[in-house]
Amino acid sequence: MTRSPLTLLAEALASRTVECVDLTNTLSPDFPVIVLPAEFGQCAPFRMEKVSRYDDNGPAWYWNNISMNEHTGTHFDAPAHWVTGKDLPSNTVDAVPAQDFVAPAVVIDISKEAAVDADFVLTRAFLEDWEARHGEIPKRHWIALRTDWYKRVGTPDYLNLKEDGAHSPGPDGCAMEFLVHERDCVGLAVETVGTDAGQAFHFNPPLPAHSILHGNGRYGLQCLTNLDKLPTFGAVIVACPLKIEGGSGSPLRVIALVERTPA
Repeated sequence: MTRSPLTLLAEALASRTVECVDLTNTLSPDFPVIVLPAEFGQCAPFRMEKVSRYDDNGPAWYWNNISMNEHTGTHFDAPAHWVTGKDLPSNTVDAVPAQDFVAPAVVIDISKEAAVDADFVLTRAFLEDWEARHGEIPKRHWIALRTDWYKRVGTPDYLNLKEDGAHSPGPDGCAMEFLVHERDCVGLAVETVGTDAGQAFHFNPPLPAHSILHGNGRYGLQCLTNLDKLPTFGAVIVACPLKIEGGSGSPLRVIALVERTPA
C-alpha cells in the first residue's frame, strides 16, 4: 500500500530525518522594537507582570499578564498592516487562510554583502544573477533573506540607529515587484526588525517591501533567527500568528522543517 505524504512526514519527524529549526527570537522586555520618527506613534515593547507563582495569589499555579504591540519580537505582518492592503479581503490575521501559514522557503544569502554594507539594497539585478547561479525561485515560496543580522541581537547594532535613522539591508521596489508579480512569493522573511531596509523611507516608492507585499495580499515575517541553518531550497516554514480579531499582525513562534543531512 502506498503511504500518504502525511504518513511519510510523520515517520520522518519521528525518526528525526526531518528536524525542526527554531527561527524565533526569545520574546522579553529587552528585545528591541522598531523605532519610527518621533512624530509617529511607537511600537510598544514586550511587558510581563507576574500574577502568581505558587504563592498566596495562586498556590498551585504560575502565570503572567503580558502586553505588547502586534509587531513586537519575531512577528507576522498581515496585509491590513499597510495602507495598500487595507481594503483587501481576508487581510487581517484572523482572516488569513490557514493554508498560507505553511509554505516552502527559498533562502537568499546576502550576509556577506550586509557585513560590508549595512545599507545593502537587494535589487532585481542581484536576484536575476542569483537565479543564474542557483536556479529559478519557485512560485508560492517564502523569500527568506539571510543577512546574519540575528547575530547582532543584544547589541546596539541590531537596530543600528544613527542620527539619520536606522541602517539595515532590504529590497528596493523593483526587487519586490519581481518577487511578488513574477515569482508569486508568499511573502518576505527577514532577520532584521522590518522587511524594509532601514533607510527605505527615502526609497522610490518609500518602504517598498511593505507597500508592494501587503498591497498584493502577501505577508511579512520579521526578527527571525537561524536562517543560516536552512538550505537554499527544501525547507518548509510554519508560521501561525495568533488569531487576533481584526489584527494587523502578531508575535508568533516560527519553525522550519528541514531534512537532516546524513552524517
